[in-house]
Amino acid sequence: MKHGFRLFSRVIMVITVLATAHNTFAQGDLPTDFLSKDFHAERRQKLREKMPPRSVSVFFANPVRNRANDVDYVYHQDPDFLYLTGYREPNSMLLIFKEKQKFGGQEYDEIIFVQAKDERAEMWTGRRLGPGGVTSRLGFNVALNGAEFSRYPVDFSKFDQVLFHDFENDVRNERDSADLYDLIIQFKAKAGYPDKNKALLGTEKPANNLNVKMLSDLMDGLRGIKTKEEIDLVNMAVKVSCAGQVEVMKALKPGMSEREIQGIHEFVFKKYQAEDLGYPSIVGAGHNGCILHYIDNYRPQVNGKDMILMDLGAEYRGYTADITRTIPISGKFSNEQKIIYEIVLKAQEAAMAVCKPGTTFRDLTAATRKVVAQGLKENGIITKDEESGKYYPHGCCHHIGLDVHDRGPYEKLEENMIITIEPGIYIPENSKCDPKWWGIAVRIEDDYLLTKNGHDHLSKPAPRTVKEIEDTMALPSALDDFVLPAIKDRKSTRLNSSHT
Repeated sequence: MKHGFRLFSRVIMVITVLATAHNTFAQGDLPTDFLSKDFHAERRQKLREKMPPRSVSVFFANPVRNRANDVDYVYHQDPDFLYLTGYREPNSMLLIFKEKQKFGGQEYDEIIFVQAKDERAEMWTGRRLGPGGVTSRLGFNVALNGAEFSRYPVDFSKFDQVLFHDFENDVRNERDSADLYDLIIQFKAKAGYPDKNKALLGTEKPANNLNVKMLSDLMDGLRGIKTKEEIDLVNMAVKVSCAGQVEVMKALKPGMSEREIQGIHEFVFKKYQAEDLGYPSIVGAGHNGCILHYIDNYRPQVNGKDMILMDLGAEYRGYTADITRTIPISGKFSNEQKIIYEIVLKAQEAAMAVCKPGTTFRDLTAATRKVVAQGLKENGIITKDEESGKYYPHGCCHHIGLDVHDRGPYEKLEENMIITIEPGIYIPENSKCDPKWWGIAVRIEDDYLLTKNGHDHLSKPAPRTVKEIEDTMALPSALDDFVLPAIKDRKSTRLNSSHT
């Protein structure tokens, strides 16, 4: 063990020297509005303050997911890990200690293990920060290569509690001996995690100092209340998503495909440098809108008699919006479409009227359900309030942030929470009501920042009322003259790039 202390001490000193000279990315390669290293350090300190005495919190990066053969999905960091570190690479782990630790003459209260610099690997898959880059760019005092964790002289048994999220996901064992798989295996051995053939810790009565429940509660409390820096990024994601809705309203024409409409939204996202989607885009025309998470978006031509439900959110610097608009493909609501739309709109506004600190999430949902049930009864679609659940089968509100369904407490609303309000009515074909309602699906979803005495309606720029939508759809689009040559497939069927 003394050899381990000496080795660990030497490694820290080497990394400290390298950090001052390390520069991974050339100036101009990266955006300048990522969260600062001070933000992440302050978040780690806030977590440390909430941790119980004599405890350590352990976090792991997300695994790399394989798409097929030798192609992986685009990597997306674990939101908790990103929140606490700003580190966007895989194969890494973070330890946050309640009290200062002393090893080999060094004193610290956090340590991160990351991917090593590797010239050949970086040529294929991109630049790595390495320990030096993590200390200089992300503000850690102690950062080591992942391979050092196997020799890291930590005794988890000395802590009253070891806090971590249980291992519910499979992780592939890659060729790298310091990949996420090996970090997890080594942690389990060091911490005395139960045999792999036994149940997850969360299903067993605790028999040791391993706690897989507390960390979720602590992170919910932190991430549910947004800081000013986070609010700015969510607001940017919302503005970009609103711009997408507006441009689609202007460009939409009968005969477009669901996929083309999706593409317009996502082009706008990229135009404003949103690096990703917060979740798979939902673009469902007609009865496809009755599928709550319809992500196929395959319909080759949308019908002017239908409405289209568009639930999309840009992800900007890791933070996502969540906005839904339902609009008439023809540009004008039919009588039945307008009736259902205005019931949903009224339901949303009922929740908005009580959206302020102190209100519960249940209060918001109850406000929307009351209006929806009344409207469906008045129009003969149901006869009893309790039947409304067939056509409004989901809750109305959730947190947004680093996740589209973000961490946060789901009791009373508090200042600086950011939530959605999203009532909906979905009437599938062959429902037990007049066929004139069949295939109508409406969801209206907006994003709100809780203020001291009320809320700010962040997604207000996206047209929401019947008049606002119809007026916007009558405006010219920058895409009106964007027509690509037709392409013929093997059967000589013309495939048009846009409406004709």
